[in-house]
Amino acid sequence: MPRSSTAFLFDLDGTLVDSVYQHVLAWKEALDREGVELAVWRIHRRIGMSGGLFTNMLLRETGLEITEERVERLRRWHAEAYNRQAMQGSVRPLPGARALLAVLTEQDMPWAIATSGRMETAAHNIEALGVDPSRVPVVTRDQVRHAKPDPDLFLAAAERLGVDIHQSLVIGDSIWDMLAAQRARALGVGVLCGGYGQEELERAGAFRVYEDPLDLLRHIDEVAARD
Repeated sequence: MPRSSTAFLFDLDGTLVDSVYQHVLAWKEALDREGVELAVWRIHRRIGMSGGLFTNMLLRETGLEITEERVERLRRWHAEAYNRQAMQGSVRPLPGARALLAVLTEQDMPWAIATSGRMETAAHNIEALGVDPSRVPVVTRDQVRHAKPDPDLFLAAAERLGVDIHQSLVIGDSIWDMLAAQRARALGVGVLCGGYGQEELERAGAFRVYEDPLDLLRHIDEVAARD
């Protein structure tokens, strides 16, 4: 594999870790506790954006009053439900995720993780990947002003790596990742393992789409620029 000057900025849920549907079910449980009836598919379409924006949009769609207390309560209930699932072992790395990160590390290709999740839920996923946050930049919602589809997470990740965002790839599974990549002026690479289709990701700005991290690893030469 040729040495690359490209930096890889990874989303987490649905990109490196098979956790999208656990988040969907956790949000469903939280909304049910709040007495908000919402179809599961509507929840899935919002996964990947910031939790605050997510709850604001869903509450607005249902016509319910949006208050800071309600949003914070839903966020807390979602975290509790998600962590309960994660502790039961239902959250695992996606095929090829560990191998892809290992190859990038071996080849001295800079990479970081940028997730709309807060550390209270992201910690389980990071542990499942075997990633040490003291050695690899991990940017969570707690550390930026705005999450996806705003570009803050990926801009912060590039800054932590000390790389040019314009020489970076944003790897993600949702349209929110691709929109954030465009706003950051980075190239977006989509993966299908989070539930969005290829056409949706391409319309949102993905210039390449792969099945999962393993498929991306097999075609890494298509996206990594040579020195």
